[in-house]
Order: sequence, then C-alpha cells, then structure tokens
Amino acid sequence: MNDTILSLLGYLSWTLFLVIFIAVYRTSLVMKKQKASNGFKSDGSDSPPFGERLSRAMGNCVESFAFVGGLMLLALATNSAVITDGLALVLLAARLGQSVTHLISTSVLAVQIRFVFFLIQIGICCVWLAKFFIKFLGA
Repeated sequence: MNDTILSLLGYLSWTLFLVIFIAVYRTSLVMKKQKASNGFKSDGSDSPPFGERLSRAMGNCVESFAFVGGLMLLALATNSAVITDGLALVLLAARLGQSVTHLISTSVLAVQIRFVFFLIQIGICCVWLAKFFIKFLGA
C-alpha cells in the first residue's frame, strides 16, 4: 500500500468517524430530552457549541474532499502516485490537526492554528496540481 492510498483511506475514515460522532452526539441529546429528534439543523447551528463545531469539522472534511480526494484519486487512476506519495501523509496530518483544533476551541489562537493546517492542505494540493499539469500537459 502506498502513502496516497493510506492517506485517502485515513481521510475517508476520519470523515466517517466524524459522521458517526455526530450521530452519537445528537442521539445523546435526544435521549436526554435536550433536543427533539427532528429538531436539528444540518449545519449544527442550533446545537450546543460543541455540536456546532463537530458539524463544521465534518462539513470541512466533506467540502475539501472534492480537491483533496480528487487529486489523490487522479494519482491512483493514472498510476501517478509518485506525485502524491511524498506529501500524502502530511496532508492527512494537517486535515486531522484542523479538525481536532476545530473540536477543541474557537478561540482566536485556535482559529489561527486551524487556518495554518488548512493552508498546508491547500499548498500541498497546489503543488500536486502543478505536477499533474506538468506531467500531462507538458507545461
């Protein structure tokens, strides 16, 4: 298994973990009679602060998958994992760091740390994209 596959598997697993965490969290609110089972907004904005952060952390994973997962899948589909392997695990670590920081706090410092983790992911994706253009278009 190469690092691209491992990173993609980790990214998908983390996203699924967050979805399950939301389900468990919301079920606990319903069981405690703090929320009606049909009373949750999809963005978590009507949940207690942790529930809202949890919903946004999961949403961030889903939103970023279009370019993160897309580039990793492109690498695998075109036998070009050599492009993504070197930074794939760094990208996964940055994704986990962004999500965990989001779950912990929304303080100014936490938001800044989260943004750094996000920029790392964006930077890696830009490097990968440039390498794909060079490989496939000879740019």
